[in-house]
Amino acid sequence: MAMKAVIESTFADEVLMAPELVVVDYWADWCAPCKQIAPILDELDREYENVKFVKVDTNDQPGLAAQQGVMSLPTLQFFRGGRVAKSLSGGKTKNALKKVIEELA
Repeated sequence: MAMKAVIESTFADEVLMAPELVVVDYWADWCAPCKQIAPILDELDREYENVKFVKVDTNDQPGLAAQQGVMSLPTLQFFRGGRVAKSLSGGKTKNALKKVIEELA
């Protein structure tokens, strides 16, 4: 299943109100590290049924990225109970991301 895209109007319902851990991927089509991390996130999305993975296209949603304090791409924010529990910027390995998910899920 492909990761669901969220926009400003769906962010609260999809991310802030979600009961489970939510991983938000802020990306852009011109960002090479974003393209490298995308297949890793798709794999993790399939592996973790109790974790929700969504993405925000910062080209289409610059206001949402700014609201969330995203300054560089890619940025991954891990939300628990409507708050950012952890935030990572730049390319990451699958193992590094799994470690964070295990810590927070």
